[in-house]
Amino acid sequence: MSGFDAARNGRSAHAKAVLGPELYARLADTKVLLVGAGGIGCELLKNIVLTGFGHITLLDLDTIDLSNLNRQFLFRKKDVKQSKAMVAAKTASAFNPNVKITPIHGNIKEPHFDIAWFKQFDIVMNALDNLDARRHVNKMCMAANVPLVESGTAGYLGQVQPILKDRTECFDCVPKPTPKTFPVCTIRSTPSQPIHCIVWAKSYLLPQLFGEDEDTGGELDEAEKQGENAQEIAALRKEQTAFKAVRAALRSSESQGQGPSAAKMVFDKVFQSDILNLLSMEDMWCTRAPPTPLDFDAIVNHSFVLQKRADAGSPNGVHTNGQTSNGASAADASNATQENGANGASSSMAGASSSSAAKLKDQKSLSLKDSLELFVSSTERLAARVRAGEDTISFDKDDDDTLDFVTAAANLRSAAYGIPGKSRWEVKEMAGNIIPAIATTNAIIAGLIVLQALHLLRKSYNALRNVHVQFRPNLPLSTIRTSLPNPNCGVCRDAYTEIQCDPFRVTLSEVVEGILGSGEGDEDGTGSREVSVYEGQRVLSDPDWDDNNERTLESLNVTRGKFLTIVDEDGEWGTIQVGVGVLPLNHPVDGPALILPAPLPKPPRKPKPSTPTSAPVEPPTSVKRPAPDDDDDIVPLAKRPRTNDDIVSLAKRSRTNGDLDKSDLVTPSKKRKLDEDGLLLLETADETLEDVEVIEIE
Repeated sequence: MSGFDAARNGRSAHAKAVLGPELYARLADTKVLLVGAGGIGCELLKNIVLTGFGHITLLDLDTIDLSNLNRQFLFRKKDVKQSKAMVAAKTASAFNPNVKITPIHGNIKEPHFDIAWFKQFDIVMNALDNLDARRHVNKMCMAANVPLVESGTAGYLGQVQPILKDRTECFDCVPKPTPKTFPVCTIRSTPSQPIHCIVWAKSYLLPQLFGEDEDTGGELDEAEKQGENAQEIAALRKEQTAFKAVRAALRSSESQGQGPSAAKMVFDKVFQSDILNLLSMEDMWCTRAPPTPLDFDAIVNHSFVLQKRADAGSPNGVHTNGQTSNGASAADASNATQENGANGASSSMAGASSSSAAKLKDQKSLSLKDSLELFVSSTERLAARVRAGEDTISFDKDDDDTLDFVTAAANLRSAAYGIPGKSRWEVKEMAGNIIPAIATTNAIIAGLIVLQALHLLRKSYNALRNVHVQFRPNLPLSTIRTSLPNPNCGVCRDAYTEIQCDPFRVTLSEVVEGILGSGEGDEDGTGSREVSVYEGQRVLSDPDWDDNNERTLESLNVTRGKFLTIVDEDGEWGTIQVGVGVLPLNHPVDGPALILPAPLPKPPRKPKPSTPTSAPVEPPTSVKRPAPDDDDDIVPLAKRPRTNDDIVSLAKRSRTNGDLDKSDLVTPSKKRKLDEDGLLLLETADETLEDVEVIEIE
């Protein structure tokens, strides 16, 4: 036996003994997709490499940050700013030379990662940290019928969920909490919490100054429709117009070399002019404390004084971020006293100052002047990047320039509104939606993922478990048997299929008619029927509106990696999800532009709702009344509650020629039109209405 063979056998001896020779031999040919190379991903990659999975594709779009190194052990300081997938693959390859790792630096939602691409894998393992990507991978695994192991951690807590189409719940079978949102006017005009100021700096101010130059009036239009304060919205529209001049100054090469002039222009616009404009609306401040406009030069000269607010936080007017009621830090207050010739700065204040200086930079409390200096510095750095050719800049918790800008802007706004400020570290956690990560939890979850993956590969479906890591010393791990799919799930209960086509030549009607088929046999689809067609939240066609039917898929922006959703108008058949793929590489040039699946999909019929039987009820004495005179007012009937079958989707309100159009609120459903006109359409001639006065129309 050669030395190489002896080393290989020694490496695999434990895995063979645990898994058995048959399963271990299968692992060498198993193709795994691992999505994510972060905290869980690093641990999981190490595990599956050492277990002996032979073909691993590792995908991640992120780069390595210094803050990753405390728990993502496959990376070193020299790797900072490099691709996580590339570095992790290179490091882990040394653990087992028999394993082939294919790293991909990319986004799993890119269109070329379509159904056909997912079908090449035997199992998918998720190590993601955001909800949107998890949902996407879940849907793709349902469409490709590939087993998935989902996972996640939050501090000491963690969970692992094995997912197998038609046998277990999918990721979307259980509704997930909706992310917290705030009213526009709260964020833009009347903040009351630190998070309001952070969201404003991150999601409003930064994009306004350094993002795409786009008309954000739609957000204000929507807020106005929702009934928010019209006076506030009018002020915000005026504020929005004034930003154009500020954006131009930041991008002008003439502003280079003039120190903080561009930054001062931004400061005066945002923290003085806009606040003065809001103060002019006296009604806004009848029940809340008004903000204080900030003065750039006065803050620089230590002469700026914030008006003392009734709700000032801590005793003696000191906020939790170290600011006194006039906006200066304790250290600034001490320095100002000494400059004015006053003696005897307290030893406690000096001690506090030295203690603050000893803190880590990111955890240091910022005075008003500190925030101003950081605002000027970060604004100039971002402006220089834009002048150098960077088109747009968006927030990234690992981008020092954007993090400094959001920290400074949020703290300045907090000071103006009398809200406690936050340290740079706290802002990074809140703006970056950072969930505390603990290496030990990641390691436990990674091991549990492999155990559930082995059950899936063995087809030991009865052994599958949802596993939870809990912060309970007496029961740190809990396991729950997997549940059957939710029959009302809008993801895993749909029928999935895939077409191969040239989207430049294939029309929408050709796809729909081809998928529905003739309905003559079990493999010939359901036959022609009335359907509505969607792509995402866009309605492309319905029985009363067929303008897009003869348009090509490409003209409708329905291309590779996207799904066409075919919904039965009568609610008798399940929904069909049609994945759009490309023609094979060897497809002849003069060949058909559309290749349909064989057999055609035949979704299950939906059971008709059963009518509950009950004791007969005495009919009302009369459901008629004489027709009123022309002068009488007729009060429309209250609309009956609509069911899911009545309204397929809110997307019908945005029917377009391929693009969303919020102004088009036409609803072609005849039943809905009758409802809106106050007319009630009875299902049968024998149907009666109880306790309702109606005019019966023959």
